[in-house]
Amino acid sequence: MRKNSIKNTRINGEVQRELSLIIQKEIKDPRIHMMTSVTAAEVAPDLKTCKAYISVLGNEEEKTNTIAGLRSAEGFIRRQLAKNLNLRNTPQITFVLDTSIEYGVTMAKKISDLQSSEPAREEEADE
Repeated sequence: MRKNSIKNTRINGEVQRELSLIIQKEIKDPRIHMMTSVTAAEVAPDLKTCKAYISVLGNEEEKTNTIAGLRSAEGFIRRQLAKNLNLRNTPQITFVLDTSIEYGVTMAKKISDLQSSEPAREEEADE
């Protein structure tokens, strides 16, 4: 089975959706920040492992606490995933902090700052 097969893509989407529901509704760990989202899930073609990319809206301490809380609740999350999804194997989940959204926001801010300073440079050149 190819890595980017239709079946694997569908499984990735289902695992991502179920993980986000489990994290939002079923985990009671106070370390996990309220603004936590699952940005992507990559399940291996043999369904043994899964990388879950987690985005946390907060400071660095909240991000590290959230990842630590998710790692400690890994067994519970895997059990809930097995109960909710009918897969041959329930993947071993590895949580990875995803900073791509934060990076995108900072780059968009830098671009808008450049664009707002550009008219000022044109006015200086005209004088």
